[in-house]
Amino acid sequence: MLNDDISFLVVIGERKLKESFIVSLAEVGATVFNVVYGRGFVKSNDFLAAFGIVHENNKVVVTCLIKKSALDDAFAMLNNRFNFDKPNTGIAFTIHVDSLKY
Repeated sequence: MLNDDISFLVVIGERKLKESFIVSLAEVGATVFNVVYGRGFVKSNDFLAAFGIVHENNKVVVTCLIKKSALDDAFAMLNNRFNFDKPNTGIAFTIHVDSLKY
């Protein structure tokens, strides 16, 4: 795998979906996973809670390496399985990898 064929993918979503993110990303070819836990900063209010809308404060950041040729499949999977194309569900982005040291 040449370095210019690799992207660093970052996925931020609900902590309870961590295992599903990893399994689904592996299915589309992602490797070398790293998981970091975090907290969102948006506060829920009583009005939204009364309607059962509670903001998920616990987040997970999953990073991985993936071939650029698999990125379209990865983003399509995140949209289809995890509704990342809808607001407040998660975010995913890539960082260009210029070089890796072996």
